Amino acid sequence: MDDVATAVRWRPKWRHRGVDGPGRSAWRRGWLPAALALLVSLLLIGHTVLPNGFGRLGSLLETFLPWLGAAVPVLLVLALLRRSAAALVALALPATAWLGLFGAELVPEEGSVGDITVVQHNVSDTNPDPAGTADALTRVRPDLIGMQELTEPALSAYAAALGWDYPYRTVHGTVGLWSRYPLLDDQPLDIRPTGFGPDWNRGLRATVRLPGGDVAVYVAHLPSVRIGLPDGFGTTRRDESARLLAGVLDTERLGTVILLGDLNSTVHDRGLAPVRALLPSTGRAFPFSWPTALPVARIDQVMARSATVADLWSLPATGSDHLPIAARLRL
Repeated sequence: MDDVATAVRWRPKWRHRGVDGPGRSAWRRGWLPAALALLVSLLLIGHTVLPNGFGRLGSLLETFLPWLGAAVPVLLVLALLRRSAAALVALALPATAWLGLFGAELVPEEGSVGDITVVQHNVSDTNPDPAGTADALTRVRPDLIGMQELTEPALSAYAAALGWDYPYRTVHGTVGLWSRYPLLDDQPLDIRPTGFGPDWNRGLRATVRLPGGDVAVYVAHLPSVRIGLPDGFGTTRRDESARLLAGVLDTERLGTVILLGDLNSTVHDRGLAPVRALLPSTGRAFPFSWPTALPVARIDQVMARSATVADLWSLPATGSDHLPIAARLRL
């Protein structure tokens, strides 16, 4: 009996009142995951105020903004391993912030009906199967198809594969538009950044005569982005081209405008803000399009003014390093 009484008297005090072995309560442990949860929350909520002056860090964060949500399950595991009540409570902040930004993306579209269907695709200038790519793009029976990185050798293959169902087409430089409906007054767009020569032709505009009226359709391919020294996330030329494109859009005389483009920018990236301000309907952000092997961002866009991108989804892979993007629009 004396031994039992001694064991009871010497029972560790941390067994009471939620205190662990070292003598710290569940509310005093796990401050690191709690602090990281707060940081992720701040980045999600305040990404627009992150400076872009050094290495374009703001644009880099916004390009991969949805992926900040991946930090939540990682921090949850850390909080459980540390048995930290503080970290678990703190996790409500990034989870709420992420759902506020992207929660609607998780709700399935129910019976989305559009007046027209469009497809946007950077077909790649090294695509080994243009005819197969053209066949893949027509499986959703789009009314309009916008393409980038067209080459002379591949152009005849696309023309042959699409000519029967899409008798109207226009190609300027390396971008093209195929249509079921007549195209009027098509013309190239000069969206060349400083220092780019006259052979850099990556934009066009055409009027499409739809049954409900004329619509201005733009096809564009903004400069690529590179990560490296000394520029960091090198978006300078892309951003300049986006501003030039916005300048053209701002003078558009037709009320309804559709843009199909490889913009090398996500809808959250501030570099695209001048264009997004003029074409506010962008569809869902989650159908990622690049790179094909493991898509991590949607840099292929369908955007509209005086029309609604009612549904947007990615199509199966072709011979390109981009996935095609399809969308239904309500006019």
